[in-house]
Amino acid sequence: MARMNGMENEKLGGAPETPEETEGLEGDGGGTVPAGEGVESLVQEDSARAEEPPTEAESEGGLEEAEELTSRSETEILQEELDQLRDRHLRLAADFENYRKRVSADLTTGWVRAQAELAKSLLEGLDDLQRVSQFTTEDATLETLIEGVDLVERKFVKALTDAGLKAVDPTGEAFDPNSMEAMMRVPVEEEGQDETVHQVFQKGYLFKDQLVRPARVSVYKDDD
Repeated sequence: MARMNGMENEKLGGAPETPEETEGLEGDGGGTVPAGEGVESLVQEDSARAEEPPTEAESEGGLEEAEELTSRSETEILQEELDQLRDRHLRLAADFENYRKRVSADLTTGWVRAQAELAKSLLEGLDDLQRVSQFTTEDATLETLIEGVDLVERKFVKALTDAGLKAVDPTGEAFDPNSMEAMMRVPVEEEGQDETVHQVFQKGYLFKDQLVRPARVSVYKDDD
C-alpha cells in the first residue's frame, strides 16, 4: 500500500516529460517567458535592426562611391567621343589630301592636254613653213615664195584664233594704257586727234580676254 502511494506521489510531482508541456522559460529578470515567444522576439529584433536607417557616415560613403562611379562613367563616355572625333578628323584630312592631289593631277593633265591641242593645230602651218624654207632660186619664183608665206600666215592665224587668240589693232582709237604701250608722241594734225593712236608698230594680242601682249603705238599729242 505504501509502495502504491509512493508511485502515485512520484507520478503527480515529477517533471514534465516533453518541452511542449513546460509552462515557461526563465527570463533575464528571473521571471518566466511563455514557450515559443523567445524565438519570435529574437526574429523581431533582427528585423527591426535591419530596417534601421544607415548612419550619416555610411550615407556619405555611399554618396562618394556613387559620385566616383558616375564621374568615371562620364569620363569614359567623353574619352570615347574624343576618340571618335579624332578618327573622323583623320579620315577627313586624308580624304581632303587625296582630293587635293586628284584635282591637282586633273588640272595638270588638262593643261598639258590643252597645250598639246594647240601644238597640234600649229603643226600644219609648220609643215608649210618648212616646205617654203626648202625652196631654192632654181625651183621657185618670188611670187611662189610670197604665196607660200601668205598661206603659212593664214594657217597660223586660224589655229591661234580658234584657240582663243585675238589681235588688238587700235589704229585711230583713243589711247588706252591698259592695253597699249606708247612708243612715241606725234603732234596733232587735226582737231580731235589728241590722245588717239597715230600708228600701230606692233599688234597686241588677247587670249580669252587676257592680255598677252600690249599693242605698241605712236600717239597724237597736243603740245599746246
